[in-house]
Amino acid sequence: METHTRTILKTLTWRVTALIITTLVTLAITRRLEAALTVGAVDTIIKLGAYYYHERCWLKVSFGRLRPPDYEI
Repeated sequence: METHTRTILKTLTWRVTALIITTLVTLAITRRLEAALTVGAVDTIIKLGAYYYHERCWLKVSFGRLRPPDYEI
């Protein structure tokens, strides 16, 4: 099981990476820094919440998980 803190940290580190990519792509297409920063900021705000809830929903899915042993020595 993953803690909320770990999920939040994973969310933030991924979004920083994605923010940089989105901003650079938008800047390359528009050649406008203001547009690139706006698109990057809006994209980040929306996707922060989406990613967090996506991760938390997947924690409820047992597909692909190994069951822990009933006991350990």
